Amino acid sequence: MKTSDFDYNLLKKFIAMAPSRPRDSSKLMVLNRKKRTISHKRFYDLPEILNMSFGASAVLVFNDSSVMPVRILFKEKGAGREIFIHKKVRPNIFECLVKPGRKFRPGTEFRVARGVRARVINVHNDGMREIRFSLPRNKKLENVLKKIGSTPFPPYLSGTRANAADYQTIYAKYPGSSAAPTAGLHFTKRLMKRLKERGVGMVFTTLHVGLGTFQPVKTERIKDHKMHSEFFTLGKREADFLNRAKLAGKKIIAVGTTSVRVLETCADAAGKLRPKTAETDIFIYPSYKWKFIDGMITNFHLPKSTLIMLVSAFAGKDFVFRAYKSAQKHNYRFYSFGDAMLIM
Repeated sequence: MKTSDFDYNLLKKFIAMAPSRPRDSSKLMVLNRKKRTISHKRFYDLPEILNMSFGASAVLVFNDSSVMPVRILFKEKGAGREIFIHKKVRPNIFECLVKPGRKFRPGTEFRVARGVRARVINVHNDGMREIRFSLPRNKKLENVLKKIGSTPFPPYLSGTRANAADYQTIYAKYPGSSAAPTAGLHFTKRLMKRLKERGVGMVFTTLHVGLGTFQPVKTERIKDHKMHSEFFTLGKREADFLNRAKLAGKKIIAVGTTSVRVLETCADAAGKLRPKTAETDIFIYPSYKWKFIDGMITNFHLPKSTLIMLVSAFAGKDFVFRAYKSAQKHNYRFYSFGDAMLIM
């Protein structure tokens, strides 16, 4: 299977530049994999949809990672510089994207803010830099970034008037992501309350979203693509709860492809979850043998991305692309701030 098989055209008018107000008023496309049907709802209909489909036997699995203000803009000799923190490697050492690249050679050091210096210690083949940050005494970069960094938005959101709060789920808890787990952006406190009242179970796991997940696949053959690894954790209590729910016949619905990747990484060959804290580079595309999830909530993804490949692996490529055409016909909004899809 080729990367070009997952390409499609999208007019700019379909790209959502801000979230729906309120968030749960976004459109929700419902895909039934068995019947191959497509229906159109609103996200606030989710409690009733799950209740009608599964009774009190649905469990939602959320990613509670929080987006960090990882974009650092500064000047050196009057010229603009940018450091975009991608992932922590060791204490105070991070993989970063930089601009302009020619200025970030090994050994180069910059004063990025008062009391904060950045030194390039390595350059990877893909252009990523390993940068060591020197910080004020007893300070952690995660806390310093709150003052010197800004929340990154994907390139297609250039010019958006959305703010950092718009790009954060309401249940975000653990800082570490450089991009939002966007399927969760549709949830509101009101909706979470209604889901609980309907008996829908809720479990939280953590995967810190990196940039690699959202970048288009550039290799001609899908299997030649190498995924960037991302840190995740699934606790014992959560794994035990989900294993019991699965054994009892409850339906496990992953909220977002990040939650999907955690569950499928932690499931063994017998379909049982094992608690784990590690890095995952799982790459899910058609022909993948599913182990644990029964459904997913996701957004509409970029062409040639690993995300649209994952969704196609779950629902079938032809069915997914039929749904994408229907989404454009019915004026759905795409990408991070766009509308959602429930596949079950």
